[in-house]
Amino acid sequence: MYDSNNVFAKIIRGEIPCKQVYSDEYALAFYDVNPRAKTHVLVIPRADYTDIYDFTANAPIEFQAGFWRAVRNTVNELGLQGGFRSVANTGATAGQSVFHFHLHIMSDERFKTDF
Repeated sequence: MYDSNNVFAKIIRGEIPCKQVYSDEYALAFYDVNPRAKTHVLVIPRADYTDIYDFTANAPIEFQAGFWRAVRNTVNELGLQGGFRSVANTGATAGQSVFHFHLHIMSDERFKTDF
């Protein structure tokens, strides 16, 4: 069940500030406050989905397409077209700590893999 008081929902509503990288009607991208790489940005949909499984099963296809365009636009904005890692943890046992679907975009020659 989706918790509308999670930190990402509050960021989307403007209740908590973030260092924004990209924004459109489908997604918001911002720097992670606990980075695991030199560049570490989160991309979150502007809708209530708990994880990638929920998102791909329940978001309308047009919204999914808009979200993935926002991911591409974020990568372009960061200048990372030549190399990056993307991660979407699903479930607490896989390391998901905020239950609002989010995609990590990371780039660094020395990835920290302890997550």
